[in-house]
Amino acid sequence: MITSRLPRSASVWRPLLVPTIMLLTWDVGVTVAFQLHWFEFPGITIQYTLYGTAIALFLGFMVNAGYARWWEARTLWGSIVNHSRNVAREATTLLDPTVPNARRELGPDMVRAQIAYVHSLRTSLRQQDPPPEIDRYLSRDAAVRVKNASSGPTATLTHLGRLLAEARRRGMIDDFARVQVESTLSVLTDAQGGLERIKKTPLPVQYRLLPSFFARTFCIILPFAVYQDLQWWTPIGSGLVGMMFLLAVQVGKDLADPFSDDVHDVPMTAISRTIEIDLLEMIGADAPGPVNPVGQVLW
Repeated sequence: MITSRLPRSASVWRPLLVPTIMLLTWDVGVTVAFQLHWFEFPGITIQYTLYGTAIALFLGFMVNAGYARWWEARTLWGSIVNHSRNVAREATTLLDPTVPNARRELGPDMVRAQIAYVHSLRTSLRQQDPPPEIDRYLSRDAAVRVKNASSGPTATLTHLGRLLAEARRRGMIDDFARVQVESTLSVLTDAQGGLERIKKTPLPVQYRLLPSFFARTFCIILPFAVYQDLQWWTPIGSGLVGMMFLLAVQVGKDLADPFSDDVHDVPMTAISRTIEIDLLEMIGADAPGPVNPVGQVLW
């Protein structure tokens, strides 16, 4: 996620470099062809404003749909932040380590497992290898199960459920409190399902193909339409308008996948680290520092 007011990272503008060069080259070529009288359109006017308005509506649908996906992903991660804190608070306050059969580290183990869960979810959505936090915060057997599972986050939540069941067997938590913790884990499962739905369901092809196709077609036609008014200024006027359309197409593409691990990504690394810091402090353990922006991009 870009943290500056203006996108200064080169990776933001790089996808537009080649289309912009091609657009300006085309505009210059059309202008020169008109000046050399290679072709003319006497008596024909192109209602480019009407076409541009219709295409702008297409682009608006695309950008709005992409932003809706990005914002839903960020909202779901906000829910994971809140309920991760709930899991840690419940594990440290509802589990009684003073009963005869208690295992004192069971509560902190649940907190560490929750930290491993958010990091596992982060790498799963980005289609990366399991993170080192799996080995750091889970027991050896649990870490092996999570790494070998088809869904690491689901396996980590299952491990959390096993720890909760162990606490009930040892008499460290009553049935009412156990139901409360289970309901928190269910909310985390729902949020995970929402994030996976966004990741595995791309924008419909109509939202992705048609706006891009019509915007590029409009950029090809535009210099023919404005030459009579702009003459040698056609590459500047047509190029600026074309860049706006191409930029809108690129914005829609960038927002459509909020887990693509690029500069427009939901900052899952920073969010996961925030959860890690909060939860470790709740059990009195040393916590790492927060994730800071790199080149005005927060990952």
